[in-house]
This record gives sequence, C-alpha cells and structure tokens, in this order.
Amino acid sequence: MKINNRLKKIGDLVAPNSICLDVGCDHALLDIYLVKKKQNIKAVASDVKEGPLDAARENIKREKLEEKIEVRLGNGLDTYKNEDTVIISGMGGRNIIGICKNGLSKLKNVETLILSPNNYQVDVKKFITKNGFYIDNEVFIKEGKFIYQIIVLKKGKRRYKESELFFGPIFLQNKDDKLFKEYYKRELSSKEIILKLLPKNFWFKKILLKRDIRMIKKVLI
Repeated sequence: MKINNRLKKIGDLVAPNSICLDVGCDHALLDIYLVKKKQNIKAVASDVKEGPLDAARENIKREKLEEKIEVRLGNGLDTYKNEDTVIISGMGGRNIIGICKNGLSKLKNVETLILSPNNYQVDVKKFITKNGFYIDNEVFIKEGKFIYQIIVLKKGKRRYKESELFFGPIFLQNKDDKLFKEYYKRELSSKEIILKLLPKNFWFKKILLKRDIRMIKKVLI
C-alpha cells in the first residue's frame, strides 16, 4: 500500500513499542504503515466522520490487520483511552490547537505528541509548550512543491526564547539544512508581499510582520 513522504516520515518518528492514537486518520494509511514496519506497535485509527473510517476499515481488512489496528469514531481526543503517543497531522494549526485545548485533561497521560500542522506552526508550538510538553525533534519533509513541518513533543517543561519558538529549537540547530533555507525563503517572500499589500490601518499587523521579516533575514544571512 502506497504512503506519501509526509506520513512515512511521521511513522518513522514513532518509537518502537508505542501505543498510538492517530487523530483524523483518513484512510488509516499511517496506521497500516506503523504496524507493518515498526516493532511491536499498536495503533488506533480515529476520525470524526464515518466516511473516512469506512475506507480505513476496508484498508485494514485488506491488509489483514484487524487484530492490530482498532478503529474509533469520535471528535478529536474524545476517542483517547490510554495511548502513550498521539499523532495529529494534515490539518490546520488552529484546528490542532482546538483539539489539544479541548483534550488537555487527556494529554496529561500522553508521553509523546507528533504534530504536523499545515499552517500556524508557531502558534502550535507556543500552545503545546505552555501545556506540559517540550520539543524533542523537528523535521522538514517535502511533498511535491509543499514543505511540511513535523514536530515531536515529549512530556516535560522547557523554556524557549522567542526565536526558538518562531523557527523551532531543533530547526535552529540545523539552519544550514537545504529545506530549512528553502522553507524560510518562501516565508520571507510571502511576508514581504503581505506587508506591502496591507492597508495603513493594519499597523499592529505590520509591526509583527516587520519583526518576523527581521528574524528570518537574520537567520538566513
């Protein structure tokens, strides 16, 4: 069964012997990859809609993995039971924040979060690191013309500088990486265009954009 680069990389970041809850599992491709390729993995494929779960069930049955992958219907972390690892990917950052915010009491029992938001990555990092997790690993992965961030967070507390949360503390240690440079060159170009197009009365937004542009330029030089 084919799996894209993003999901494969997420799967590769899961530790052996983990019990994983895949929130918003779509067709359970990640879960199938996990239990077939990783050592002693148990997976739960969950989604808020029956349609994706029906497709997930078909794929799981086709691969004869019904005993290794459980399917649950529910909204966000409402499907959580006792899993040590929670994976949320392929959705907007604010949606991910909402899921985590509504399930904070359940996250207290989670050891590892693996998140891959489509946007608002900085906001995701700020929220999660304020709520009992630290950034253990960060990876860029390119899928077609898009570059995605994958963030691995572990239970615990650490203090971060503003620049560390903006870029990511692990990414900053590898700022000469090709994908790092490509990603933030795109971000710089996008922010400069937005700055030019913003009306004058958006003064506060302009201040924030100028701050971001300065930070990116400083790191890229």
